[in-house]
Amino acid sequence: MDKSKILYVNQAMMPYLEEGELTSVCRKLPQQIQEAGKEIRNFMPRYGCINERRHQLHEVIRLSGMNLVVNDHDHPLIIKVASIPQAKMQVYFIDNEEFFKRKSALCDDDNKAHADNDERMIFYCKGVAETVKKLGWAPDVVHCHGWFASLLPLYIKKVYHNEPLFHDSKIVFSIYSSVEDGDIDKKIYDKLLSDNFEDKEIDILKKPDYDAIYKMGATMADGIVIGDEHVSPEMIEWAKGLGKPILDYPGRDDYVDAYNNFYDEILELDAELAEN
Repeated sequence: MDKSKILYVNQAMMPYLEEGELTSVCRKLPQQIQEAGKEIRNFMPRYGCINERRHQLHEVIRLSGMNLVVNDHDHPLIIKVASIPQAKMQVYFIDNEEFFKRKSALCDDDNKAHADNDERMIFYCKGVAETVKKLGWAPDVVHCHGWFASLLPLYIKKVYHNEPLFHDSKIVFSIYSSVEDGDIDKKIYDKLLSDNFEDKEIDILKKPDYDAIYKMGATMADGIVIGDEHVSPEMIEWAKGLGKPILDYPGRDDYVDAYNNFYDEILELDAELAEN
């Protein structure tokens, strides 16, 4: 039997950004799932605060070069890669000189969210999908971590649904409590309409805030994970009301079996539906 393939689409991960619940899970989980016998790929944004020399990032010319349209404007896509030797795994970075040149991740020195985070998020999610296509690597499970990856389930289900590489992919979305100070651009709804989404598909983003962004990702996912212990009870109740497979917060230690079993549950459920 072929190994299951898990694509990790991370908002952030160690060692490229400082330790926190999200960055720690995004660093440790792929390694442990790989050691458990699955095949993995990692993606994250190439934030300008990442030291490329220290982490030995280099551009992958064969994957770079296309333009992605965001809000009716073309933006060049640059793909970089680095290795985490002790984990025996690589990380692909989505880069663009306009969106990711500033020396910070998602907020400034005063912890205020960057005003263009909505367009950066759109660019990141589209960039991951297009790069996976170029890699020719068909994931069985796409696991999106954090609000910055929350639009990828929407794009896979509504834009890339006829793409053979994603045709059978199941999507898992992890909800975290982490958000930035500041608002999501109110025009994100209109910007997504320019990608030919129907009103009803993105209706939840007419009044965009971080809860709406998380709910967008969860609504389009096949399975949901409560990523940390501080996710609000209201959000957890809402997520459980969707009636989808859900993994309650598995704790900060020894969580690999919980995630591994959850992936298998999602894939087995899909196989049972196919048989029926």
